[in-house]
Amino acid sequence: MTDRPVAMITGGAKRVGRVIALEFARAGCDIVVTYRSSSDEARSLINEAEQLGASTRVERLDLEDTSAVEALAATLASELPRLDVLVHNASVYEPCALDDVTAQRAERDLRVHSISPLLLTARLAPLLTSSPKRGGGCVVCMCDIHAGQLPRKGFATYAMSKAALAEMVRSLAIDLAPRARSVGVAPGVVQWPDQGYESNDEAREAYLERVPLARAGTPEEAARLVRFLALEASYVTGQIIPIDGGRSIR
Repeated sequence: MTDRPVAMITGGAKRVGRVIALEFARAGCDIVVTYRSSSDEARSLINEAEQLGASTRVERLDLEDTSAVEALAATLASELPRLDVLVHNASVYEPCALDDVTAQRAERDLRVHSISPLLLTARLAPLLTSSPKRGGGCVVCMCDIHAGQLPRKGFATYAMSKAALAEMVRSLAIDLAPRARSVGVAPGVVQWPDQGYESNDEAREAYLERVPLARAGTPEEAARLVRFLALEASYVTGQIIPIDGGRSIR
């Protein structure tokens, strides 16, 4: 790592997380990326980020394993020269019918979407609050417009865990102030699932019928919003910004 700002992105090896990581690399940041199983994609991302001039660090991390989260957080807290942005992007997006709900499933979603992000933030808070950037360091949580206001059938465990993440945004805004900020980005659809729910044209068309802008968003649009909130919006904290084409008002 160099003297440049450092941005850490969980689940940054592919899909929206990858685009976010590259957006920070283009913005002049060095990057730390975690992945769970996408090792090939992680190596490819690192190569691309380094071609953009970024110094990089990649770490395998399973957010279901809170002991591993604590261990990596302790390592990073002692080894990183600085940390200016922490993006909680890693997610598990799977439906779960009410008849299939188990304690194990609900606890898994909570660990991935809220407990592990809270642990990472708590352990890395000294670095974030030491950031020399105006407004201090920034935590960005990738929330969801369907958690908290637009519930969807069959997604109770996912929505509950993402709603906890949204509350974490507001709580951290108080706990990290005045030396660091906490914000959220709440997508509707900025990239369709590769398989399963809403991976077919009929389901996608049904969703878009309720989107005023009549299209899905793009990973690049989401990444630009994340970068703006983290690096430029120095007087914004405790807020969750939807990026949904208007879906949340319809």
